[in-house]
Amino acid sequence: MVTSKKPQSKSRQPKAKQPQGDTRTTELLLEIGTEELPSHFVPPALQNLAQSAERLLKEYRLSHGMIRALGTPRRLVLTVDSLAEQQAATVKETMGPPRTAAFDAQGQPTKAASGFAASQGMAVGDLEIRQTPKGDYMCAVKRERGSPARSVLQQMLPVLIENLSFPKTMRWNESGVRFARPIRWLLALCGGRTIPIEVGGVRAGDRTWGHRFLGAKGSALSRGLSVNKIATYLSELERHGVIPDQSRRRAMILDQVKRLADSVQGQLDQDEHLLEEAIFSVEYPQAILGAFDPAYLSLPDDVLKTSMKEHQGFFPVSGKDGKLVPRFISVTNMRLASMALIREGNERVLAARLADAKFFFEEDRKTTLADRVDKLKSVVFHQKLGTLHHKTGRVMALAAKIADLLGDLDLQETVRRAAQLSKADLLTGMVGEFPTLQGIMGGEYARVDGEPQEVSVAISDQYLPRAMEGELPRTRPGQVLSLADRLDTIVAFFHVGMVPTGSEDPFALRRHASAVVRILIEGNLRFDLREILAHAKLNVETQGFQSTPVQPGTERHHAPDAVEFITDRVRFYGRTVHSLRDDVMEAVLKGGVDRPFDLVDLLARMQSLQAITRRPEFDPLMIGFKRAHRLTEKEQWDRNEIDPTRFQDPTEEKLYRQLREATARVPECLAQGNYTEGLDILVGMKPAIDAFFDGVMVNAEDPALRSNRLSLLDAVDELFMSFADFSQILVESK
Repeated sequence: MVTSKKPQSKSRQPKAKQPQGDTRTTELLLEIGTEELPSHFVPPALQNLAQSAERLLKEYRLSHGMIRALGTPRRLVLTVDSLAEQQAATVKETMGPPRTAAFDAQGQPTKAASGFAASQGMAVGDLEIRQTPKGDYMCAVKRERGSPARSVLQQMLPVLIENLSFPKTMRWNESGVRFARPIRWLLALCGGRTIPIEVGGVRAGDRTWGHRFLGAKGSALSRGLSVNKIATYLSELERHGVIPDQSRRRAMILDQVKRLADSVQGQLDQDEHLLEEAIFSVEYPQAILGAFDPAYLSLPDDVLKTSMKEHQGFFPVSGKDGKLVPRFISVTNMRLASMALIREGNERVLAARLADAKFFFEEDRKTTLADRVDKLKSVVFHQKLGTLHHKTGRVMALAAKIADLLGDLDLQETVRRAAQLSKADLLTGMVGEFPTLQGIMGGEYARVDGEPQEVSVAISDQYLPRAMEGELPRTRPGQVLSLADRLDTIVAFFHVGMVPTGSEDPFALRRHASAVVRILIEGNLRFDLREILAHAKLNVETQGFQSTPVQPGTERHHAPDAVEFITDRVRFYGRTVHSLRDDVMEAVLKGGVDRPFDLVDLLARMQSLQAITRRPEFDPLMIGFKRAHRLTEKEQWDRNEIDPTRFQDPTEEKLYRQLREATARVPECLAQGNYTEGLDILVGMKPAIDAFFDGVMVNAEDPALRSNRLSLLDAVDELFMSFADFSQILVESK
């Protein structure tokens, strides 16, 4: 019988070794050349490229220095400095059966040892022994030498390229590879040598291509530009009309547009979105100053700015007084000796757009907003929720209710009128042509119709904030109108069962809820939100729209109601804006349940509680409180009034006395919003609570004594819970 050699015992070793040996480095250059990418595709693609490269290099065990992702409309570029020339070696250890089970009394390997070795592709004699706290175990140790970086990258780079994500992708040849636009060339170099990869039927080489019009001409254009390292690549491209580094293009654009604006004593509006669009629309930026007919300055500024920005990507120019001047700046992808032809073309295009805007503006003014309201009956808001006329009625009622809770009769009339006219501009030609002007044009048309200023401003601001951190409505009527519109939308869609699930939120209800939270808290609007939500639901029901249950399978655990939904955005706001702890927010949200759902009050209590958690005596207090809370939660007893005559220990009397004093003062502090003072009183009860638990046994044998002590603790628990559910607070273990 053939036997295997019994493995020798070896000392326990780590499961993975640090890279040893060769520490030489090189550089990686990858360029994906494409047909023109939409400008908004490029920034997220570059972020994805850099993050994916970092993850894959770690996964493929290649150490590296700085990773940079550069990009233009025609190329996505990855550069990696100080890339290891050799993949790090690895040691993988797999624990097997105990040594005692691996060999019999004669030292021969058992089936357990043979089976384990076979599963690892090894002979029994190649297994090693590891000493563990549980005894000696058999261990399969596999040592894998690192491969050259070029070989590793040959496997990694196609994975990197094919897994880049875009808003939309396409197939363009028989390879079936999907990408944002057809891939036309690949450049892949490691240490100056080509990495032989292929993606989408395109083989990588050592050549790139310059600007379509400013680069190489004739036969040189067809051959491309041969490069051997990152520095050469960047310099050659710039020599042929391409600035791959978006940060350099940004600086060039800002410098050029500022100089042009200064030349006409003007200034630019800061518009980061427009600037980014310009950066990723060109490979070599050249700014041009253009002009338009001053007669168009009679149009509202927002109309002029939108005409320039949305369709042409032009930068509007304002004078030192902030008013628009008849100038604009465009950023082109050309650099010619004379830019007159391009400038004239831009001016013709803008003139046509402004002529259209002027026509719509003049036509729209022939009909007042008030005369358009009745026509909203023919415009569907949602098939389950009727028309925009239905929605307008609900928003009017809800806005008036909010104003009523705020105690302002004049505000009621203003917001009712603003709500009545708020959706009428959706029927105008201007908003049909420029949808982003909805609300803004309503405010402008209300002004020219002779409506009060507070009404027109409220209509203009009804969609604010337009983004998570965007500008809030400027006036109280605008805040109320925005709240009423958003709360109606949330409640109405919840009513018909259209609740956001997971990442799906087709009606942007989370964005609406976040805006509600910001407007209420940052606008210091104080009322019970539950009452308003109930009123909003009643408005929907009164119009006859039937409640629809949430479809099976769409709930997570249960379908949240509107209060829960908005509460979740309160958590997000507290966490991201005020750095509030999750346990602190939960404590306040679950405590004081009889208090109004006033978000300003909620935030104030959260901030006060978080501040007091930093005090050294707070955590010890929580230990005592939680002990009391657990006892009163799990024990059963006759809940009677506390009877001081039954006290047997001085600690009972002391806790009772402090409880009575606190009970007399804390509710008044809470009613007046003096939360820090109220919490100070509760924290001051710590010595009495600690002494009570040290001095008595709560679950005494005498039932009457036990009930009295539990009732005392229950009163303490109830007092604390009137502020917050302190059982939610996490206490660090010492």
